[in-house]
Formats: sequence, structure tokens, C-alpha cells
Amino acid sequence: MRPSVIAVLMFISSTRGENPAVQVILTNKGLQYGKHVGAGWIQDKLEDVTLPDIDGEIHIGIGTIYYTLSGMTITKCDFPEPSTEFYESSTGFKTSISGLSIALTGGWRTHFGIIHDGGSFNMAIFNVDVTSVVELGRDPDGHLSINSSNCDAQVGDVAIHFHGGASWIFQPFVDHFKGRIRGEIEDTICPHVKESIEDLEYHLQAMNVSFDVNQVITLDLPLTGLPVIDAASLNLGLKGEFYDTKTHKEPPFEPEPFTVPDQPGYMLSLGLSEFTLNSASFGYYTAGQFQAIINDSMIPPQCPVHLNTSSMGHLVPQLPKMFPGLLMDLQVYARDVPLFSFQPGAVTFDFQAAVKAFAIQPNGTQTPLFKLNVDSYFSGKVWIADGRLKGSMAMNNLTVTLAASEVGTFKTDAIERYAKMGSTVVMANVNKKLGEGVDLPRMKHAELVNTVLEVEKGFIAISSDAQVLQTDGGFN
Repeated sequence: MRPSVIAVLMFISSTRGENPAVQVILTNKGLQYGKHVGAGWIQDKLEDVTLPDIDGEIHIGIGTIYYTLSGMTITKCDFPEPSTEFYESSTGFKTSISGLSIALTGGWRTHFGIIHDGGSFNMAIFNVDVTSVVELGRDPDGHLSINSSNCDAQVGDVAIHFHGGASWIFQPFVDHFKGRIRGEIEDTICPHVKESIEDLEYHLQAMNVSFDVNQVITLDLPLTGLPVIDAASLNLGLKGEFYDTKTHKEPPFEPEPFTVPDQPGYMLSLGLSEFTLNSASFGYYTAGQFQAIINDSMIPPQCPVHLNTSSMGHLVPQLPKMFPGLLMDLQVYARDVPLFSFQPGAVTFDFQAAVKAFAIQPNGTQTPLFKLNVDSYFSGKVWIADGRLKGSMAMNNLTVTLAASEVGTFKTDAIERYAKMGSTVVMANVNKKLGEGVDLPRMKHAELVNTVLEVEKGFIAISSDAQVLQTDGGFN
């Protein structure tokens, strides 16, 4: 049971009672796939399992025989496919195994007064039924939590055959004490189930819910509330907010509620709000990343316009007269936070920039010349094909206006034309890269397959199946 839960929950787990900006949904199809993979993993690993020793005593009228069954290993296992379902009443999962049968081998030791004896034995355990209910929750730090809320185990029957030593003496007494052994086996099952769930809980608590994407921004992914479970799915709401790592300043906008469409034909669904991208944009903006200095050395030689007052004279006629023969620098920066907007089938992007021009004096000082406002509006599409996230982008509008000037007024029509020409070249290169796309995320032991993407109002919905990649060493 544990591996199937790990395969699912370690993938989707990772504040205030706020609207989540990211939603991760596990469907019943995904749950059943995880159960199937986990069952296969357990079947493969059972041969390596060594069971704990069993100690007991038998009263035979003339005294008491103390016995120990040790070194028990599984030689054969009839492991039926377990049943797993979402369990609404406990906000978790209910897993049942019925009809499990196991063949064991091990060694026995007895102590009767001063007489010590030993040998080997074969044991068969028939019709083991186990039902386990686990409850999901959220800890104060936003980690996904899991605990065992109920467990029941029953063993149908036990058959034991002793070999070696004086086994012929007490073999006839097996029917008198095998019920005790059956009870001891039953008593060990649920504690081991609980221990396995506690181990998973330990790993969940050790997972980070905040990640430094780079030196500039941090991504917070704690749960924003309790997991939501119904008969068909599990929904985890995550904060999904980027911050400037140094200031951790909150953006001036909040995530809006959204509902990811049901996709029961896929194992997993992901809803990504436009808030997440915009919080990343705000983080970069707050950190001062949307600015650059452009000088003439960065202009291609074949470009008809260079950053000096002579070349710029036909765009700003006053420059050659007022500042002859001087190089120029351009300070380009965002005037406001660039924002994304998700609309059905399309993604739009609004970028409001400013350009400050300076003349570089012979002594290296800079003289301010003018400031331009450059407003651009883009639209694009994103899709998934051949296992890659791809896209396209178009510039819908670009305007250049004079915001301030130390050299007098001038028309910006020609500058706007050059800006649009340059943008055409840039957009061609951008679309080439977007068309090539990037690989979808791939975990160490699993990959996404049959993935589809839809842009909805306010969010992107991604639905996918998953495929576990098993190796000779399994997928530990």
C-alpha cells in the first residue's frame, strides 16, 4: 500500500486561507494506476522481506515449552490486486487487500527445562485480509500530512510443518497453538502499516514548500487549505506565488478563484492561475530586473542607426547641433509591472517601458537628453505537442511617445517605425525558439504522457497521464 501512495503523493505534494493559484488534481484513474504500480512493486520486493521473530509458549501438562520462530523469509506469495478508493468521510484513501496467501520458511528453537532443540519449518498463511484508511491533512507550515485513521487485519488460517530435531514430538501439538501464532501475526500487521505511513509522513514533512528559483525570486508552494476529496478525485490547492527573495514583498493583486474542468479520462490535472506568472513578473520588477543599459557597442554594425548624436540626428534633429559628435547611452526600464492575462485560447502580455537617452561627455559624465514611453501589447498561444511545451507570439501594438525632453520637442513617428522594424526581427527569433519548445518536466522515475493544455479565462488547465519508469532496481 505504501509505494502506491508514495508514487502519487510525493509527486503532488509539496499560509493563509487564501485562494490557491495552483491546483493539482488526482483522478480515480490516477489513483488506480498508482495502486497497480505499487502492488507490482510490493510483489517484487516481498522476496527480500524478512519477518520479525515470533516468540511464545505451549503448555503440555508436564510443563511449558518455550519456542521462537526466527529468520522467516517469504518463498511464495499469492498477492491479489488491492482495491483503493477515495474515502470522503476521512478525507483520504481506503485500501483493502483480500485473500492474500504467503508461504514462509524459517528456523525454530525450543526450550523445555534444560532441553534445547531446534530445526527448520515451513509455514503457510492463508486468506489474509487487510483494510487500511489513511487521512490527509495540512500542517501549520503548509505541508501535506498523512496519518493512519483505521486499520484492521485478519488471518484466515496457518499451517506449520516442523523439520529436524525433536520436531516429531511437538508436531502433533501444532493444532493446539497455531491459533496463538495466527493471532500474533494479525497483531503485527497493522503496526507495520502504521509504521509505513509514519515513514511517508516523515518524508512529506521533509519536503520543501518554498524554493529559490534563482538568486532573484523564490517560489512558495504550501497548501492553502485542507485537501478536498470526493468520490472521484483529490484536489490540492497550492499558494503558487513568486517573491523577490530579498524583500519578500507581496504583489498588489491577489489570486482569483477558479475551477479546473473535470477530466476523469486523465490521471492528473493541473490548474495554473495567471496570478502565478504575474507574481513572478512582480518579483522581477521589485528586484529591479526589468532594466538595461544599451550602448553603441551593442548595436549590430549593419544597423542604419547607431547610438551617437550624429546618427540619431535624422530622428532628433536638435541632437547634432546641441551635442555634436557624442556617443549615447539608453536606459531602458519597465514603468510598471508587466502583466499576463489568460483568455480562452490565448495569452496576452502588456509591457509599459520607458527609454531615457543620455549623451556621454568627453569626461565620461552623462547629460540627460529625453525620455520616451514605449508601450507594447502582445498576444500568443501555448500548446503541447510531441512531449514539449510550445508556443507562438505576436506583437499587436507598439507606440512611442515623448514623455520629457531636454532638447525640445520632436516627433516620434520615425522612432516608432524603427522600433517596429526591430521588433519584427526580435519576434521572429522569439517564435523560432517558442516553436522548438521545451521538454515537459520529468521526474526521476516517472514522465507525463498524453498531455493536453487548454487556456481558460484566468488560468491554464493541463491534463495528463503519467507513466512510471521502472528499472532493474525498481523505483525506490
